[in-house]
Amino acid sequence: MSLDNLQQTYLLFAIFAVILIVASSIGFILKQKAGTKPSPVIDNLNARINAWWIMLIVLAVAILLGKTAFIILFGVISFFALREFISLLPTRRGDYLPLLIAFYFVIPYQYYLVYTNWYGLFSIFIPLYVFLLIPIASLKLEDTTHFLERSAKIQWGLMVSVFCISHVPALLNLDLPEFKGEKIWLAIWLIMVVQASDVLQYVCGKLFGKHKVAPTLSPSKTVEGLIGGIILATALGVLMSSLTPFNYWQAALIGLIICIFGFFGGLVMSAIKRDRGVKDWGQLIQGHGGMLDRIDSICFSAPIFFHILRYWWS
Repeated sequence: MSLDNLQQTYLLFAIFAVILIVASSIGFILKQKAGTKPSPVIDNLNARINAWWIMLIVLAVAILLGKTAFIILFGVISFFALREFISLLPTRRGDYLPLLIAFYFVIPYQYYLVYTNWYGLFSIFIPLYVFLLIPIASLKLEDTTHFLERSAKIQWGLMVSVFCISHVPALLNLDLPEFKGEKIWLAIWLIMVVQASDVLQYVCGKLFGKHKVAPTLSPSKTVEGLIGGIILATALGVLMSSLTPFNYWQAALIGLIICIFGFFGGLVMSAIKRDRGVKDWGQLIQGHGGMLDRIDSICFSAPIFFHILRYWWS
């Protein structure tokens, strides 16, 4: 990273830190005004702000340590995300070997492919080879009870928690001739826009929401919140377009696309949680659920964003 680019990265994180300081101050004032009265909305807002602080600090450290640390960070994220996914679904003794392969071979090797920039195998390793390997590994104990469901569960967990998420660090491998900035900025742009969409949908929904989008899947999501959150997050993407090779209208269009996919990603993951009868994927992030609760929208938007850049800007 050149000195100029490093300084710009420092400036970028300083801006985000100032925004979070303001948000934390507002949350603190609101909590003080509420006193001892229960206030789930304020508590939820503060929990989201605290989660953003954690994400910003971890992301900043990984970026400063370099590409390898950034890849390892997302490998760890995939590990915890897959663990949460598997823990909510029933397993049998016959699943031991495929789960061993999933955690201790598939995750490291998928991120090794990112590290070595082997796109040809990276793009088909899990969707093709692991898709075939998992049911084969499940044959060892000859346990046929719910065989299809058990294999599909592990395959689905690997696709969402590992394959899709690995597209975030894979952004650092893209060859974009007209882009002179640091590739890490592309990942920052993606994460900030999608996560901002999630938070702003919540805020707009609490302020203006009247009509539920999916009352059963996600009771807190409203039409007004969805529209307001996506518009504001898309506007943020336009304001941050200098981090990307996009002009303003391209940033607006791509921001809109990834926010929509992020929204549907959240709904799909909510449907799985409702099917299992739980509210959150886990308790890894205190007061705000598990890893998958924070990255569910990125799971669906990251591959879309990666391939938009690969096929139209490379």
